[in-house]
Amino acid sequence: MDDFFGSATTDAEVSLPADAPLAARMRPRTLEEYVGQSHILGEGKLLRRAIEADRLSSVIFYGPPGTGKTSLAKVIVNRTKSRFIELSGVEGSVADIRRAVGMAALEARNGGRTVLFIDEIHRFNKAQQDALLPDVERGTVRLIGATTQNPFFSINSPLVSRSQIFQLQPLTEEDLIVLQNRAIADPERGLGNLPIDLDEDAARHLAAVSDGDARKCLNALEIAARTTPFAKDGRIHITLETASESIQKKAVVYDGTGDDHYDTASAFIKSLRGSDPDASLYWLAKMLHAGEELRFITRRLVIFASEDVGLADPLALPLAISAQQAVEFVGLPEARITLAHAVVYLATSPKSNSAYAALGKAEKDLAQGRTLAVPAHLRDSHYKGAKSLGHGEGYKYAHNDEGGYVPQAYLPEGRSYYHPTRYGAESRIAYRLEVWRAQFEEAKKMG
Repeated sequence: MDDFFGSATTDAEVSLPADAPLAARMRPRTLEEYVGQSHILGEGKLLRRAIEADRLSSVIFYGPPGTGKTSLAKVIVNRTKSRFIELSGVEGSVADIRRAVGMAALEARNGGRTVLFIDEIHRFNKAQQDALLPDVERGTVRLIGATTQNPFFSINSPLVSRSQIFQLQPLTEEDLIVLQNRAIADPERGLGNLPIDLDEDAARHLAAVSDGDARKCLNALEIAARTTPFAKDGRIHITLETASESIQKKAVVYDGTGDDHYDTASAFIKSLRGSDPDASLYWLAKMLHAGEELRFITRRLVIFASEDVGLADPLALPLAISAQQAVEFVGLPEARITLAHAVVYLATSPKSNSAYAALGKAEKDLAQGRTLAVPAHLRDSHYKGAKSLGHGEGYKYAHNDEGGYVPQAYLPEGRSYYHPTRYGAESRIAYRLEVWRAQFEEAKKMG
């Protein structure tokens, strides 16, 4: 039966040919070799504790390509000394599942345990997923599923409820640089038998444009190493130009943590604030081309929606948040479409920073020590003895008025911080405030 499953082994370690892709050869064998995903694998984190204690139940790893889902499954198998059977959600069938379960049952009778790893598990249909349930529930196999799709939408609820879900994030640039340096230094599995000099800007470019995908990054590095001729000094020099050609993406002058990063982000925000959709789209395109983190871009859009559009268009903030969630869900390359949608909307929205400016004025008063006591009529009057202190006395309940507004003071000094603009939807707010403030002033005159 072992012959049926080409990937079925007792420890998930398979000898790879020398011409296997670098990313495959450099797969981590232990938790210590594994790079990234510190949010679930850091010291003291749940997944790491469960692996180290060998108390892991069935799990589903969910994340973009190249983030280490398969590698993590094999690390778990090696750590727990389990039999490893691998199926593909693209090619596997119910018959394949039953054969795998049969092998696992035989292994269990001999005192062993089996991990059934299913790559792209979301591609299994309902019947195939249902076929897994009884044996997952009985513990005949320990299921590890890998998917690029949100399992709460793409996998049957009964299977999800029997599994722990862990979301893997795209690797950071620093993670990918670590992997490149490790591959260059490893003579056994990597490129350590070649005299390679990898320029820092070349390594950073490969990391930036790989979009957090370790497989893409390492395979591009191998292309660069294998296709670059030896220099006169007998070494292989991988420059920024070479790296750019190897990953087929032109290097943009853009330092993800330095002046270029901040200058481009500044130009992006100022173009949005200046209501120029063309310039805003250009700076967005530059950031995407240079491999800027999507979360950085969407975070700036959410901030901009409140800081610069504000109440001139109250729909800007929910739209920006929706864009952030959509980008997280969809990922590249389609996330570009969502970002363009949000950028054009925000650039062409009416602008107002009145709420932000009003908060700044109030904060300045507090910082300068002008703390005001809460007026007696606004204080809490619900606890025993509050009324004897005069708390709540004279408070007027606004809903009792037909217009929903009753003139009364809410600040003891009558301070005014918020001054609405006449732009967009805020013009309606300005009109309401004018009416209410006029009523308040009239009430003050009448005593």
